[in-house]
Amino acid sequence: MSWFALLDCATRDPWVRDEVEDILGRRPRACVPRGSVVLETRLSPDGRPQTLLSYKQDGTAPTSFSLMSTPHGSVVLVIAQGDDVVHEVVERGREARTDTLQVTISWDVTKQLGRLVVARPETEHVLIRHFAMTRAPLLADLTALARPQGLTDIDPDVIFVALSTDIEPVGPMPTLSPSVRVDTAQGLRFAKSLRQGDVVRAASGKLVPVLHTIAREVPSLGSFRSVRLRAPYFGLTQDVVVSRHQRLLVSGPEVEYLFGREEVLIPASALVNGYAGHYEPAPRFVTYHQLLLPHHDAVRIPDAALESLYIGRMRRDKTLLDASVLNDLPRALLPEHHRAGYQVLRAFEAITLAEARAA
Repeated sequence: MSWFALLDCATRDPWVRDEVEDILGRRPRACVPRGSVVLETRLSPDGRPQTLLSYKQDGTAPTSFSLMSTPHGSVVLVIAQGDDVVHEVVERGREARTDTLQVTISWDVTKQLGRLVVARPETEHVLIRHFAMTRAPLLADLTALARPQGLTDIDPDVIFVALSTDIEPVGPMPTLSPSVRVDTAQGLRFAKSLRQGDVVRAASGKLVPVLHTIAREVPSLGSFRSVRLRAPYFGLTQDVVVSRHQRLLVSGPEVEYLFGREEVLIPASALVNGYAGHYEPAPRFVTYHQLLLPHHDAVRIPDAALESLYIGRMRRDKTLLDASVLNDLPRALLPEHHRAGYQVLRAFEAITLAEARAA
């Protein structure tokens, strides 16, 4: 089933899969032995404590759920099911107080395992804490988390809440829409069609092998929103749709003049300014793809280049690797990526560059 409920907190319009409503109609006490709750939120700029999400019902089987962010930089999870209580704390530190956080709570009661992950989507910063979870939550209780009425309260800074029957991965994410055309040894091919062993053209013009391809379906909200990069800006000859955290590799005399570098990286979200890029209307869920290459690199698309998947030294971090989209790969087959040294432009720098090129 995978994703079965979603709340866009901007509209407060919950979506629940039809099959779930059917199950609840026939089996009100149905459980979810394996699954995830994914929440994305902005942090309070004034440092106030936030109860991001809370739910409580006092029936014959009392249940409560709360997820909190403290001024001291902690994320606190409390799940109570009868006499079973989970209380976990992740210390994320005080840095970047106004950043967006993505929190993923996953469980598999057949293995008696739970996992709390706190990530900053715009960086590689991921904190993981494991705990014991022995009782499966009720489907009705989980579904109520995506319905902000009655028993559920959601902080105004929360962006979305999504529920899945899978253990949702964390860490580096795919960012290319299926329609992105990548330059290969056989010509242009759609990103969704590329496979391990294919050969693609790097930004330098060299042909490099694809070590692995990944794809993931995600809610089209928050850090997963799609951005349309518009031609003819930054050398594009046709529009390209990517995730907001995909980065475009840009070079040229304006880059050298403004930043003293031959090439820079620009996040797609920094180009959302009404002309170089805009947020793309999308269905409720989108599927992104990405390529793992031997080195930190960028792949050629028509008249431009897009950064490939960067994994750093993740092969040395078994905990993060096991939680990631690459968890099915042997550690010995993974490369170690070293940053290529590109400067990543901030939004105002990207706009300055766009205006300089348009002049």
